[in-house]
Amino acid sequence: QINLVESGGSSVQAGGSLRLSCVFSGRTFTDYDLGWFREAPGKEREFVSAITWSGENTYYGESVQGRFTISRDNTKDTVYLQMNNLKAEDTAVYYCAAFTRSGSYWNPEHYGYWGQGTRVTVSS
Repeated sequence: QINLVESGGSSVQAGGSLRLSCVFSGRTFTDYDLGWFREAPGKEREFVSAITWSGENTYYGESVQGRFTISRDNTKDTVYLQMNNLKAEDTAVYYCAAFTRSGSYWNPEHYGYWGQGTRVTVSS
């Protein structure tokens, strides 16, 4: 059983930055690619970013490309999401997830384990 615990969500002004963290436990961290998704009120869960087990390859949703950076520290079993130049439309609950089924990274159905989420609120 994999456990994922996100932290770092907060309320910030537009243009500000936040770094989210997600601590992984229960299995071997480097056996898993990981992703971040977000869910805004009244909207479907949206792919934000993903990173392969080694950290060599990263992927981003169009709306965050160039502003967000995903990374992982395989010595700390932690994945991060650095969010810069935040906009009001980035307001959402952010979830990290472990990729467990082959296929596209942007499909939430390919992730078998999810954290409880951390809330990000951006005010304009």
